[in-house]
Amino acid sequence: MTVGRGRTAGFRAVRRLDPDSRYGLRLTLALVAVFLIGVPFLVLLLVVQRAWPPLLRLDRGVAGHLHALALRHHWLVTALERVSTVFGPMVFRVAASLVAVWLLVRHRTRLACWALATTWGAALLGVVLKDAVRRARPSFVDAVASAPGRSFPSGHALGSLVGCGVLLLIGVPLMSRPLRWLSSVAAGLVVLAVGFARVGLGVHYLSDVLAGWILGLGWLAATVAAFHAWRQDVGASVPDVAEGLEPEIAAGRGVRRGRYG
Repeated sequence: MTVGRGRTAGFRAVRRLDPDSRYGLRLTLALVAVFLIGVPFLVLLLVVQRAWPPLLRLDRGVAGHLHALALRHHWLVTALERVSTVFGPMVFRVAASLVAVWLLVRHRTRLACWALATTWGAALLGVVLKDAVRRARPSFVDAVASAPGRSFPSGHALGSLVGCGVLLLIGVPLMSRPLRWLSSVAAGLVVLAVGFARVGLGVHYLSDVLAGWILGLGWLAATVAAFHAWRQDVGASVPDVAEGLEPEIAAGRGVRRGRYG
């Protein structure tokens, strides 16, 4: 009897880790990722609030070096300003909103809501944290650019990472494999370019940008985990991240239990 009960318990444990079970392995890993990403952000937030000397030296050193570079090359300032404008947070929010409208037309209500909640939720999260931390932006006598509001975390870094992530996760099922790879590389380059631009223009410290990226990854992982949980609740499988959030969109199919809204 003891052996039988042990086998039953073991079988149930395996079922709980089944990728297609309600709380499957992929959802568990996603939640673990949220935790692992959240810890570095909290550590960074703490050292910023405590004005940890080694971090301050690093931030000021990087900011000063890039500021000197910008002063010597005016074309660089123009390029960085254009990167900040073209790939600014509002651009991604508008793009995600337009994609959400397209999804609604295709009766993908849940996916549309995910896109809006993830994109605009990240914006709200950034505003709340800026107001809570209230870190001043870098200050230079001969500043090459300026920006309103507080410095930590970088809204551009946060917005570009979440925006690129949302668009990729929705669009991947519609792309060929080579195009998926090219789009992923392009998205990574955009995120890096935006982060460099914000520090190069002297409107953010390096730690502000890192915080934006870490926060964006954590937020994206959390909302993806929530969407996967919903798919499992309605009996749909959880796809690999490389296949996008909802592979059925490519063929206009519904999830396993039929079309959903």
